[in-house]
Amino acid sequence: MSDIRWHLRWRTTSVDGRTARYGEAGAGMPFIFLHGWGLRDRTYKEALSRLAASGVWVLAPSLPGFGGTESLPDDEFSMEGYGAWVASFARAVGVRGPFYLGGHSFGGGVAIVTAHDHGEDCRLLVLVNSIGGAVWRAGHNPDVPEEFLGDRPIWDWGIRFPAELARRSGLARVAPVIVQDALRNMVRDPLGFWRVGTLARHANLLGELETLKRRGLPMVVLWGNEDEILPGPSLDAIVAAAGTEPVVVDGNHSWLLADPDRFGDIMTNVVAMANGRAN
Repeated sequence: MSDIRWHLRWRTTSVDGRTARYGEAGAGMPFIFLHGWGLRDRTYKEALSRLAASGVWVLAPSLPGFGGTESLPDDEFSMEGYGAWVASFARAVGVRGPFYLGGHSFGGGVAIVTAHDHGEDCRLLVLVNSIGGAVWRAGHNPDVPEEFLGDRPIWDWGIRFPAELARRSGLARVAPVIVQDALRNMVRDPLGFWRVGTLARHANLLGELETLKRRGLPMVVLWGNEDEILPGPSLDAIVAAAGTEPVVVDGNHSWLLADPDRFGDIMTNVVAMANGRAN
């Protein structure tokens, strides 16, 4: 990974008249990758350098409200508003024609909406431990209904997050960066930070995934099998709606940050297959 071509360079642009920051690296088919809640583009620099080395032009924006990118106006604050922003970002940085799209956690949910609402030229959707499955606890029989992530108590999320950071040595190495970025974003705009988290908790994107399946969009679902943030029933709902089998790896919710080499190896194969279909 010493080749400087794969190192992200940090840029600033204007999206719908507001400042946006992003990283870019590599060359080839544009691959827009969206970060998780509370984080920013720079948090993913090692993983995205590996992605760039797979032969794509990585574009990694800090989503509105994070990493120095201005927040969405109140009347645009929704999952659909984030999707529209990504489409505007793509135009602002010169994406014309086919592109690949992916995201982690909250960014995966935004990617789903973007592909659904603005994905005429999208040729691949990659979801890494993505929100959107909505299910917290599956019903075990017809008399026991499903429970949804929006009903999950905040305290339960709170006790899972420290365990998530401490569980594996690889993530412990990058945990200070994750915490630093989250705190920076929270201090910058605490209300916005909370609002985006609430938006993520309540995002049910199964209908959008089913539509994308009917359209024939290739979708890849990557999942860390020790995820403490999003439970197994959420994954089950996503893969059922998307009509695909997940690629399950050893790791937790943020495994691609802890093990960027593994992420790079997987994405090299994913990109090669996608390029083969595109050609």
